[in-house]
Amino acid sequence: MVHQQRSQARLSPSSDTKDTDDIVSLLAPRLAHFAGVARTEHVTRAAQEMQVPQSTLSRAMVRLEQDLGVDLFARRGRTVSLTPAGRTFLGSVERALAEIERAAEEVRADADPATGKVAFGFLHTMGAETVPGLIHAFRADHPRVRFSLVQNYGEAMLEKLRAGELDLCLTSPVPDAPDLVARRLDEQKLRLVVPADHPLASRRRIRLAEASEETFVTLEPGYGMRRITDDLCKEAGFRPRIAFEGEEAETLRGLVAAGLGVALLPPPAFPRPGVVELTVTAPRAAREIGVAWLDGHPDTPPVAAFKKFLLSRRGNLLPA
Repeated sequence: MVHQQRSQARLSPSSDTKDTDDIVSLLAPRLAHFAGVARTEHVTRAAQEMQVPQSTLSRAMVRLEQDLGVDLFARRGRTVSLTPAGRTFLGSVERALAEIERAAEEVRADADPATGKVAFGFLHTMGAETVPGLIHAFRADHPRVRFSLVQNYGEAMLEKLRAGELDLCLTSPVPDAPDLVARRLDEQKLRLVVPADHPLASRRRIRLAEASEETFVTLEPGYGMRRITDDLCKEAGFRPRIAFEGEEAETLRGLVAAGLGVALLPPPAFPRPGVVELTVTAPRAAREIGVAWLDGHPDTPPVAAFKKFLLSRRGNLLPA
């Protein structure tokens, strides 16, 4: 009856989110003390092991029972034993404490200067050669640093930066936003890619306006390269006719080879058969590559080291 009366008095009024938050904030500091007393079944011994005054530990257990509205211990002097409710509570407390310990070990490990983790995002077009080369060079001096890699388009990576899922990202265009810090690292010339049997394929250079009547294959809206394509075509005096919108530059090259259209793309990591890549002389066709991070976000030692490394590659980021 005592259990029921206490439970009704303390826990029955409401079960909404605010009450749940309140009870968690009340209980959390006392859970380790409870587990220590439950393990030893002796208040004095538990106080010695945890290096807290016995009176403090005793009061903490009484307050815990009061907050829960349930007797957790049966007391015989300084010796205690768990009630059925106490045994039930102990199982959950031990799992919760183990999870807290695991989480603490994980975040400490991620921040370790020698073996920590960097969450790094990059564009699809950076994945074949640029990023593997960067990581290989960085790990020459930091061989045990781990990477969590995300390959995506620019806007998606900036969302992940803001959500705390990424530490750094390589993106284009270089973002200009008040909540981000971005640094230009390099520039990459773009080419007009045409089928090998196209009338323009015999050319080495072209003004983009000469392709105004062509059908284009492009990346989807939201991709940095799509925005650059639209802007360059507008500057050249036309709006491109779009036959296909995709997610991968190499998919677009394959479609160009199949004769579906032409495309503005950065250079490929490896030559692609069936296409010819023309230098665009006007307007100036290039994209800036930069690194971005969340303003005011503190860096762990491995993130700081990799950021410094990337900034040291300014002007020399891309493969020759």
